[in-house]
Amino acid sequence: MGLDEDALEYHRADPPGKLEIATTKPTNTQRDLSLAYSPGVAAPCRAIADDPADAYTYTTKGNMVGVVSNGTAVLGLGDIGAQASKPVMEGKGVLFKRFADIDVFDIELDQDDPASFAEAVSMMEPTFGGINIEDIAAPACFQIEEFLREEMDIPIFHDDQHGTAIISGAALQNACEIADKELSELEVVFAGAGAAATATARFYDSLGVDRDNITMCDVDGIITAERAANGDPHSYVEPFARERPDGDLADAMDGADAFVGLSVGGIVSEEMVRSMADDPIIFAMANPEPEIGYEEAKAARDDTVIMATGRSDYPNQVNNVLGFPFIFRGALDVRATEINEAMKVAASEALAELAKRDVPDAVVKAYGDQPLQFGPGYIIPKPLDPRVLFEVSGAVAEAAMDSGVARETLDLDEYRETLEARLGKSREMMRVVLNKAQSDPKRLVLAEGDDPKMIRAAYQLTEQEIADPVLIGHKRDIWEQAADLGLDFDPEIVDPTTDELDPYAERLYDLRKRNGVTRRESDGLVHDGNYLASVMVEMGDADAMLTGLTNHYPTALRPPLQVVGTADDADYAAGVYMLTFKNRVVFVADATVNQAPDADVLAEVAEHTADLARQFNVDPRVALLSYSDFGTVDNEGTRKPREAARRLRDDPDIEFPVDGEMQADTAVVEEMLAGDYSFAELDEPANVLVFPNLEAGNIAYKLLQRLGGAEAIGPMLVGMDKPVHVLQRGDE
Repeated sequence: MGLDEDALEYHRADPPGKLEIATTKPTNTQRDLSLAYSPGVAAPCRAIADDPADAYTYTTKGNMVGVVSNGTAVLGLGDIGAQASKPVMEGKGVLFKRFADIDVFDIELDQDDPASFAEAVSMMEPTFGGINIEDIAAPACFQIEEFLREEMDIPIFHDDQHGTAIISGAALQNACEIADKELSELEVVFAGAGAAATATARFYDSLGVDRDNITMCDVDGIITAERAANGDPHSYVEPFARERPDGDLADAMDGADAFVGLSVGGIVSEEMVRSMADDPIIFAMANPEPEIGYEEAKAARDDTVIMATGRSDYPNQVNNVLGFPFIFRGALDVRATEINEAMKVAASEALAELAKRDVPDAVVKAYGDQPLQFGPGYIIPKPLDPRVLFEVSGAVAEAAMDSGVARETLDLDEYRETLEARLGKSREMMRVVLNKAQSDPKRLVLAEGDDPKMIRAAYQLTEQEIADPVLIGHKRDIWEQAADLGLDFDPEIVDPTTDELDPYAERLYDLRKRNGVTRRESDGLVHDGNYLASVMVEMGDADAMLTGLTNHYPTALRPPLQVVGTADDADYAAGVYMLTFKNRVVFVADATVNQAPDADVLAEVAEHTADLARQFNVDPRVALLSYSDFGTVDNEGTRKPREAARRLRDDPDIEFPVDGEMQADTAVVEEMLAGDYSFAELDEPANVLVFPNLEAGNIAYKLLQRLGGAEAIGPMLVGMDKPVHVLQRGDE
């Protein structure tokens, strides 16, 4: 099947389209329905009637954007009408939800008259927290946006104008830095004089480009002062009409520093690129065919050509999804009355700054492990970089507050954390641990320190002040790799080939001499990163260790078990995964260590896992799982979790509710616990699930991850004397 056939099948698969409405509150009982509708709904209605601002408290308005179009200028399709534009507007809604957790109603109005269209949209203000107008032809789009900004007291944003301006503006700032050019001195040529080009030229002026250095061209050539005086083209371009002779695009590009294409494909030749100034900046953003191809532009010159396009198959895609979801997120969260120029500039500057920072491995992996390092091939972030949400939205919210258009004041540090939580429950839970780590950074030794992922992890730990990393590996290799990765930091390195390791070898010998390790063998073992890291932690030269990235789990786990060992109050270690769902967190144990635990092991694992849950600020409720419910099956297998649960319940030092043996659904479904098993110690569903053996735990967490939509964090090793973290091989 071709792309068109695939797209048609994608859209017609049941249910048709790409959006649906989902309830956010319980609707399972008569009481639920009486609260959701009559008679309970009268209470919020009265509250809003008394104070209209309460609409943000009691309804979806504060997280609802209207995506509105008449279909007169749909990207790549032209004037196809309101009805035909609906798939695009639904798609816009998907992007709002996927990237910024904003709900959308798409509205297609069969109205070409700008005044009538604008009036219809203005009447929707009670419904929405913001309006995104989309795919409307120029100059009507300018008139509509101006009217709505005057008439409505909520954010209005025409993405076709401002999205491209903001994203390409971020790229322009970084391109100038790389090319060592000043924005104020930049000679910029535009191909195109429509909505996107005009708005982008205006925005570049806001960023610091001298308006007198901007030359705009349309199909008839350079837009001169003489043409503008004769009303050609529309009046919105007039501020950029130049006092210069007539000419075509080739004349305009001669000697220019930057070319910005928002027109049609194939209109720029290699010769035109060669005529530009040194190290030219070329943003050829026509879709699907750029004004000049990426390879052609690069091949035209021997110096540095900094190139961006609108395509995803080349570096530096100017993609509007980097802008509108996050700009609206920040604007909605401070209840801004508008999206002003300060907020747009803040968004662009935040994107530019983010592109200079090290890119997380998860993002690199999502883009095929291609190098993503600040330079000519990477001047704007990637849309799948999760940091865009809290960097851009936070900058926009701050600019709204500073510029006086915000009706709510936010603590920006707290706001950043709420934004991070929107990326998923796992990010919210990890933030708890990161905050604790940042308050008291520890020395963390990375056993596989010469692996690129570990080097980048060390850089990010340092940059975010989470920990003080110590890398084990060859110094020269680590320094060279750090330089190749563009990481400007000076990590602490322990090099087994050059550093003095005698004290570590002696300590390892003392610990293992009655387990068959000779003094000579200990000299060799400390050259193994896992053993060296383990001894460093055991001796107190590091507070914690991390390993497992390049070794099988049992191989990586063996040295810390032999050297660090379990805690004084523990006889067993265990591997725990934290599984996060949309509104629930569950800790699963044991999924990696103990193959056939008896009741003693199960009880201890339950206790360790409950302690781990508390580290994430979760009050543990523990269930010992089986295929039996409270004695319905009695055999050796079911007796182990039953006995473990009994011991924990009888222990006066245990301060968490625990019960079992029970089936998995009994443990997590409140109605089942409250029904037939109302005698159970758990009055709420369990959030710590202890499985009867390694097979069950490992199978369960992987099924929940792959089929149940859970995000898995771990494995986290519990029961050790000091913090030891062993990754599954290949983890990010």
